[in-house]
Amino acid sequence: MTSVSEHLDIAPVPRTAAPGGVRLDAAELHASVSDPCLTAMTLLNDIAGRHPDAVSFAAGRPYEGFYEVAALSDYLSAFERHLVDDLGLGPEDVRRTFFQYGRTKGFIHHLITRHLASDERMTVDPESVLVTTGCQEAMVLVLRALCRDERDVVLAAYPSYVGFLGAARLVDVRVRPVAEGPGGIDLADLAEQIRRARADGLRPRACYVVPDFANPSGVSIAEDDRRRLVELAEREDILLLEDNPYSMFHGGEGRLPTLKSMDTGHRVVYFGSFAKTAFAGARVGYVIADQPMADGALFADELAKLKSMLTLNTSTVAQAVVGGFLLRNECSVERATVREAQVYRDNLRAVLTGLEKHFGEAGPLHGSGVSWNAPAGGMFVVVTLPFRADDALLTRSAERFGVLWTPMYHFYAGEGGSHQIRLSFSVLSPERIDVGIGRLAELVADRA
Repeated sequence: MTSVSEHLDIAPVPRTAAPGGVRLDAAELHASVSDPCLTAMTLLNDIAGRHPDAVSFAAGRPYEGFYEVAALSDYLSAFERHLVDDLGLGPEDVRRTFFQYGRTKGFIHHLITRHLASDERMTVDPESVLVTTGCQEAMVLVLRALCRDERDVVLAAYPSYVGFLGAARLVDVRVRPVAEGPGGIDLADLAEQIRRARADGLRPRACYVVPDFANPSGVSIAEDDRRRLVELAEREDILLLEDNPYSMFHGGEGRLPTLKSMDTGHRVVYFGSFAKTAFAGARVGYVIADQPMADGALFADELAKLKSMLTLNTSTVAQAVVGGFLLRNECSVERATVREAQVYRDNLRAVLTGLEKHFGEAGPLHGSGVSWNAPAGGMFVVVTLPFRADDALLTRSAERFGVLWTPMYHFYAGEGGSHQIRLSFSVLSPERIDVGIGRLAELVADRA
């Protein structure tokens, strides 16, 4: 896939500073600039750009086959009619809504609450919703607000979404790992890590979890364990940071209740995103932060203060497009993503079939030491290899075998997953998946 910039004839900018010009030293910049968590995606994009013909299981992007440019104007028109017919705005106010700076907390919060009521059975105060520039901004804001000084720490199930780990690096928040098993976060280890943090004189503030088809592991938390997790948060007096980008892409058996829908004590801060369900280019996410403050405000209001100094407001045009997307689908994201969900089911089946064909009991590489998990949905499968899977091997895999994947150690902040890789199958066809798994098998055979 190529971008507009790749089709433009633009002369490269010289990388060498002019004589006498300033030259900055990376060692004198903030440590996050050279942190592996923040450079992982740059590396993957660079390798993918140098090997455009490779089958890429690397990027966790949504499926592109149903995108229509004409739909954007349709969504904008739908939202404009909503402003006039449903909200009673006049022509001047409609123009201002589209073209001016917008409300810091966003103006599609009422549609988001309708979506949550329809799809997640959650009753949410619209004023507890802060619309953000992607879910990534929501993570930065929450982490910045929760952690006052170096004694405040957060916990996260490892392996963990590299974007969350990177957000923590940006705001100098320490993340303590919690073990994750086939059923998601290990509740006993979470309690133990909270105890250890307090014994070390630290204040554990929150724990980050992705209950449905987690990135990168693909695992999900059972309903009973979700209830126990919320109870543990109440008992230990911490918050849960629930990230929910993948729950719509289940295997057809339906979705489990969110942690937030079980939350009666305002213990859950909920991250939502339209990147995987509407389209990533809009960069529209949100956070539900309904925790009451001592002065009668909500946590969302405190986060809005930080947002006003970071991005001021989320793009009004992007919000309008997403608002129109919601309106066109009666505010049901599950209804809007039926076709995409089926694509992901088919692709997951193709990945698991391909792995079984090459490495299963009847496969030519059976006994090679390759194993994998079998998620019930989502976009990711984790494969364990009998040798180290690092960036050097990824480069060799791209150059010699034409297949890309993501080394799992990036999701452990460099301290685990050294023999594991993540396969993301969201943008591929079953035919390309079959080719890619075959090339992965050639890599394994070459290393045997």
